[in-house]
Parts: sequence; C-alpha cells; structure tokens
Amino acid sequence: MIEETALPDVKVVTPRWFEDHRGAFCETYNRKTFAKHGIYDVFQQDNHSISAAANTVRGLHFQAPPHAQGKLIRVVAGVILDVAVDIREGSRTYGKWVSVLLSAENRKQLYVPAGFAHGFVTKTPDTEVLYKCTDIYAPECEGTIRFDDPEIGIDWGIDPGDAILSDKDAKATGFAAFSSPFVYA
Repeated sequence: MIEETALPDVKVVTPRWFEDHRGAFCETYNRKTFAKHGIYDVFQQDNHSISAAANTVRGLHFQAPPHAQGKLIRVVAGVILDVAVDIREGSRTYGKWVSVLLSAENRKQLYVPAGFAHGFVTKTPDTEVLYKCTDIYAPECEGTIRFDDPEIGIDWGIDPGDAILSDKDAKATGFAAFSSPFVYA
C-alpha cells in the first residue's frame, strides 16, 4: 500500500507481508508497483545506518544536482521519527515538513524524492535504518540544514539539547541562510 502525505511526492509505503509457519516475506521495492503510484526512480545505492543511542539525530541532509538523491527509508531494528522537508524553491510547500514513525514493528517505509531534505531521530537504542538512494554519494554535492531550525519548526519529540549530533550536523546552516539548489517545476 502506498499513501500520500501532506507533502506532494513524499509517500508512506507499507509493504504487503506474507507469513506462514516458516516466518515472513515481503517485497520492499518493486519498480512496477512503485511506477503505478508515480514513483519512477531507479535506485543506485543502498545504505545501512546503526545508531547506538536513542535521541541520535541524523540530518537534515540532501544532495544537490547533479547528484540529487531520492530515498526509500525503512527500519529493521528499533524506531525512528523520519522527517522530510520540502526545499524546492517556488513550491507551495517550501519549508514545510512531514514526519512518519518508522519501526521494525510497523514495517512502514518513507519515500523521499530529490528536492527534499531528510533526517531522522532514533527513539530507541540500537536502531538500524536501511535506505535506498537514487544516486551515488557525492560529498561535493551534499548539504545540511540545521535540524532544530525555528523557521522550519520540526517537532522531533525530544528536547533539542538532548540530541546526539555529528560535528557536521551540529554546524549545519540555518534555513534563513539556506540557498536551495532545487527549483519547483
């Protein structure tokens, strides 16, 4: 099942699981099924993130053209609050965000197309996140926006002072100083 969110093109994907006496099986990605729902991306890279502690914040990240990335995110252990922010200049939802709780238990996935910043906060220790990307990692194209920027106003469900951040994320640009490489078409 693929559901729309409050942000155009960001979608919640709930794979259909088949269970029997042996265990369970699902397709986490099927190009034909996704295309029926307007997702035509072809994925180029898979990533696996492990966060030891709850309150670990990763993001808000994006890659600019020519290596802009769409992502398909899922959790295989633990729980995250996953967030997408529209950073497409000229979009009616520019600077707006949506969040979805993803967990190993609920088995939901979030599809975040290029033109959106992405981040998450872990709600449990030892959280493992897998995500597919539509382009390769290109450090010269990466960008970061401050996770707790008041202009965006994301409710992460934690006190920002309790967030565990990388050095890169702690030094991220605020939204007011941000110049988007994306234009809404």
